[in-house]
Amino acid sequence: MCGIVGYVGDREAWPIILEGLQRLEYRGYDSAGIAIVDQSGQLHFRKTVGKVNGLTSSGQEDVPQGCLGLGHTRWATHGKPTYANAHPHTDCHQRIAVVHNGIVENFLALKRELLSNGHKFVSETDTEVITHLIEEGIDQGNSFEDAFLRMGRMVEGSQTVTATFLGEAGKICALRLGHAGGIVVAHRDGQGIIGSDLPAMLPLLRQEPQAGQVGFLDSGEMASITTEGVVYRDIDGKEIDKQLRSVSPVDVQIDKGGYRHFMLKEIMEQPQAVASVLRNRVDFQEGLIELPELGYSLQELKDIKRVILIGCGTSLHAAQVGRYLFEQLAGLPAEAEAASEFRYRDPIIDSNTLVVAIAQSGETADTVAAMQMVKEKGGRLVTICNVEGSQTTRLAEATLYMGSGTEIGVASTKTYIAALTVLSLFAGYLGQSRGFLSREDTRRLVDQLAKCPRLMGDMLADTSVYQRLARRFSSYNYFLFLGRGINAPIALEGALKLKEISYIHAEGYPAGEMKHGPIALIDQEMATLALAPNGSLYDKMVNNILEVKARDGVVVAVVTEGNQELVDQVDELLFIPEIDELLTPILATVPLQLLAYHIAVLRGCDVDQPRNLAKSVTVE
Repeated sequence: MCGIVGYVGDREAWPIILEGLQRLEYRGYDSAGIAIVDQSGQLHFRKTVGKVNGLTSSGQEDVPQGCLGLGHTRWATHGKPTYANAHPHTDCHQRIAVVHNGIVENFLALKRELLSNGHKFVSETDTEVITHLIEEGIDQGNSFEDAFLRMGRMVEGSQTVTATFLGEAGKICALRLGHAGGIVVAHRDGQGIIGSDLPAMLPLLRQEPQAGQVGFLDSGEMASITTEGVVYRDIDGKEIDKQLRSVSPVDVQIDKGGYRHFMLKEIMEQPQAVASVLRNRVDFQEGLIELPELGYSLQELKDIKRVILIGCGTSLHAAQVGRYLFEQLAGLPAEAEAASEFRYRDPIIDSNTLVVAIAQSGETADTVAAMQMVKEKGGRLVTICNVEGSQTTRLAEATLYMGSGTEIGVASTKTYIAALTVLSLFAGYLGQSRGFLSREDTRRLVDQLAKCPRLMGDMLADTSVYQRLARRFSSYNYFLFLGRGINAPIALEGALKLKEISYIHAEGYPAGEMKHGPIALIDQEMATLALAPNGSLYDKMVNNILEVKARDGVVVAVVTEGNQELVDQVDELLFIPEIDELLTPILATVPLQLLAYHIAVLRGCDVDQPRNLAKSVTVE
């Protein structure tokens, strides 16, 4: 969740760390702080409650000077967003600065022991035990690195920790444990940067147009960064030979591109996201799907007996759509489940079970833990992910990348559409390979997928209707989203988007279940958004709409272009282009995203950084 940045070099650290935090603020914005080591070897702390820009508010123009520092933008777990709870944290003698992402599961026991040893705490956070554990290790005669590693062996749970110590000036240590969010390290020309994600690397990588080398810490790995370079060790202190990856400034450059919000920019990028998924995976001339990165033999594909799809939040809704796709296109029994629940039961999995883990960032703790369980049980494991080198991609036997580029908006949009497109290809590929789909069936699927970027582009060309509807519905405090069949998960996703960014209470429901309870809520104060595109369940959906209208409900219906049947039956109509029924989720999602966005803007909400949320949920 939280954003971490560290710098050591020959330049002033403050502006570099501040820029890094601003670029990582999507990871958390409850509070922020920076610690700078000045030229005389003293630590200076500046913190703020709320967003990063509070660090440079009026009256704080005189920033600390120094060439080494740590920064943090927080998503609160232990302790409310307060000045005292903001990172960086320090020890009893202010010799150590620590920033931390994750949860120290045994912090109460550690804190009791540290208190009994005379340590004094000033915050409610679990992070503070880390500073005192390092302090204790140093007081026992250990070097900074050894004390840091000792701390890593004592804390339980998934976390990333970054620290510096005045007694060994000019050094930053970073450690990753378990499934916590990543740490990336870059070093060039006597300068080192660490960060929770690639955007923090930009101040260093943009100095030259060529690709730079970065290292991603795996679980149980530590990096020691100085002006001389980077040394990587395992948790026992043994030096390791770290494989580095090449990244260019283009890989990490982030810009709104003239749009008011990242979310709107990313919605508008969805035609390209679909096209990116299809590129090099479809032979349009032959009408065939090609997934060379999958790496399974034909026999291995035929040995698959069932599919389990897992994910969290928006990725779970993609998994629920995927369940229909694998059943209809591959002829395989399929189920979808929240990774946060799946990991805690004892599912029956064998070598004939294919588990598909969907994760935008590839760092979601629940998804990573569920995947590890699948590996232990001997299941086949594929991930659909947007971030190269992330944890899910390292755990899986094969990765199907979304290729959507960096998504900054906390509420996922283009990565959701990309995931739906990948799932359509994956299910179709299995159906093609296993002989479930005929050659004509596969070609028809390919042809329909090929239309999606253009059709989506047409939908996004004029969004004025959504601005008009937002003006009508932004004062509503209750929404019900209804869908049937493969579009039932889209109702859930539409409700989630509205909840996330506008703070309106919205509930997604399978329309056939409405009469079993939710119908009691229908009145003129609740808006109902009904997904009713052409398809096998269209008539059923119309009946559900009429049930709402019979109770004086207000209905916005999403229908296929040319449908005039509901003009006089509903209050508002939104149209999507004609497409194969199994691909309607790709197009039907767009109106729900745009409506949620424009309602949130009118309500004055922070669209890109909604309260209490973070982009990557790297804690349990």
